[in-house]
Amino acid sequence: MAQTQLYIGLMSGTSLDGVDIAIVDFNQAKPMLISSDCIDYPDTLLQDIKSLCRKTSVSFDEFGQLDAQLGEFYGQSIAQCLSKANLNARDIAAVGSHGQTVQHSPSTRPAYTVQIGDPNRIAEITGISVVADFRRRDIAAGGQGAPLAPAFHQALFQNNHDKLAVVNIGGIANLTFLSTDVAIPSIGFDCGPGNTLMDQWCQLHFHCAFDNSGLLASSGTVNQSLLNSLLTDPYFSASYPKTTGPEYFNMAWLTAHLIKHPATNQDVLSTLCELTATSICVGLAQLPEVDKVLICGGGWRNDQLISRLNALRDCPVESTETHGVHPDWVEAVAFAWLAQQTMLGKVGNIPSVTGAKKPVVLGAIYKGSPS
Repeated sequence: MAQTQLYIGLMSGTSLDGVDIAIVDFNQAKPMLISSDCIDYPDTLLQDIKSLCRKTSVSFDEFGQLDAQLGEFYGQSIAQCLSKANLNARDIAAVGSHGQTVQHSPSTRPAYTVQIGDPNRIAEITGISVVADFRRRDIAAGGQGAPLAPAFHQALFQNNHDKLAVVNIGGIANLTFLSTDVAIPSIGFDCGPGNTLMDQWCQLHFHCAFDNSGLLASSGTVNQSLLNSLLTDPYFSASYPKTTGPEYFNMAWLTAHLIKHPATNQDVLSTLCELTATSICVGLAQLPEVDKVLICGGGWRNDQLISRLNALRDCPVESTETHGVHPDWVEAVAFAWLAQQTMLGKVGNIPSVTGAKKPVVLGAIYKGSPS
């Protein structure tokens, strides 16, 4: 085993707002973020990924080429981050790469999940061992394959004085319940859409990638009939374990409701913001009572969304930064931690979260060869 305890976490989420890379030191009791960066996708690559994610079928050639291109982009991005941090391949024990999910289908029989971003190319470009393909082992063990971050939330945030809910608002929103009693199993599941519908609506109707600080949403009015219609979706009231993605909560899903409940573009965006806040609160209501809600992910930057969460909740809603990790980097640090778990032969899933039959070591290791 490598002596270094520096690991890299690479997270490419459903929001497609860039690749988050975190270089993390695990030598101390709490992980220390050494360096971090969010690297934008080249325009052509971004459009190709979006196109693939929205298709129900794809050619082998298109799939294979995009898998290779994304792997090369990941590898080059890691090399760029190492250079900026004055580090080299020998300083890093391993990279944890989540990959880009293009299809997640935990409810079919057999269940399956697909992530692209060839880890062989990451290992070849960087010379660093890569841990990837985290989800499929949990699915093989009977789980949903997601969410996986709750195991890290448990390791980092659980304490004996506050019952916590950790809410990650990326493209999809997910939450983790952490009891003050370590004997009580943690709970975690996807609540529903986080930023994904709001981002897509902004791109379609406001010619911007996302609603900066929630300013557009705050200037509209929630359409209550549309909101009520959206909230009738059975996913929101379904019991956990459960997981979802943009293959379910997408523009086709929204359009089906808009046909019966039309609204102005501004009011649709306001309603989507309220949907995210409300569905998170519906998820929180399925948990035991919590003392604090910790927020991470890009949704933390949406002031309107956070304002609505504060209005709908009667307990403090605060950033994970107050507990040691900036909300922008929690997910990337989580995959650095998951890579370490795999390299040490330790389990990375929580069966009470994913529904797996047993705890398992996640991911596959692609050995690097630093020069």
